[in-house]
Amino acid sequence: MEFLADLDTRLLLLINGLHNGFMDYFMVYLSSRWIWIPFYLILIYLIIRQYKSKSYLILAFLLLTMILSDQLSVHAFKNVFERLRPCHNPDVAPLLHMVTDCGGRYGFVSSHAFNVFALASFISFLMYRTYRWMPWLMFIWAALVSYSRIYLGVHYPGDVLAGALLGFLDGFLMVWLYWHVEGWRERKMDGRAEAEG
Repeated sequence: MEFLADLDTRLLLLINGLHNGFMDYFMVYLSSRWIWIPFYLILIYLIIRQYKSKSYLILAFLLLTMILSDQLSVHAFKNVFERLRPCHNPDVAPLLHMVTDCGGRYGFVSSHAFNVFALASFISFLMYRTYRWMPWLMFIWAALVSYSRIYLGVHYPGDVLAGALLGFLDGFLMVWLYWHVEGWRERKMDGRAEAEG
């Protein structure tokens, strides 16, 4: 464990040490939650266009996915493991180049990584048959947002990696659950139509 913690710190300092003026601005931009609202609206539009009357159920599952990822990252991990963010760690903080606020006290796991990978996973598994490029777009986006958290010195690489893996699993499980619920609804409607016929 000590070896892994040391490796985590070394990787953090390496990535955080690659700073320059442009990258500082770019990474703050990537890390902002609000800047991605137009992107989220485009995804919602694509879901509605593709699935039409089924889209309300998909959007409900997507909303549940995001609520689950956000709450789990805090209550099942941050508040349980209580691992200090590097920018709150007195041994590491003086070595960091900071360009933004540190955030909450604890950092394991990264909520940003959990959330963006949950969204990327859900959308990719849902829409890859129609939009073959969608997984590439979603996972590159999720990886860049997650990387920005390390660059900015607010998370260790281990925080981000764990959050990304959990988010991927969350998104996959929720889209799998949606498929089963939708399949059940369709079978029920078919049975009702046969009974009426």
